[in-house]
Amino acid sequence: MLLYKSLHKSLRKKLATITAGIALGLSSLLALAEPAPDFTLPSSSGENVRLAEQRGQVVMLNFWASWCGPCRQEMPLLDEMSKRYSSAGFVLYGVNVEEDNTDAKKLIQQLGVTFPILYDAESKASSLYNVDAMPTTVLIDKKGEIRYVNRGYKPGDENKYRDQIRELIKE
Repeated sequence: MLLYKSLHKSLRKKLATITAGIALGLSSLLALAEPAPDFTLPSSSGENVRLAEQRGQVVMLNFWASWCGPCRQEMPLLDEMSKRYSSAGFVLYGVNVEEDNTDAKKLIQQLGVTFPILYDAESKASSLYNVDAMPTTVLIDKKGEIRYVNRGYKPGDENKYRDQIRELIKE
């Protein structure tokens, strides 16, 4: 305490700001360990998929739209991750958020995407996950808890995803 009092006033303010930032960062990390809201959506295979039935696997939800440039850029990289980690207990669902999925189906075929696509035409899942940016990627652990959320996409984010997937698979 004596050391803190002897610090220059501006340095004390900076230290307080840093400490508050660290505390806020830790609390936001802890807030992410919350149950993933359940939903059921139709898939590209014609079957309905219920999220709760995926417990025991690491699940990535990637909310996207065909008009989203970063989504288009990210999809082939996600497809590669899906193929690479599926045998280790990882499942990836692309959740298309458009009311009309015609363009989404064309894009999937054009890009040769093989991971399952879910159609959220009524924004049920998007609302549950507070999707406000395209793409939004949510990683859910084997217990069904949200562990990571990434809004938007920039080149290199796929490396972060790989690290997070590996971490959750090991748990």
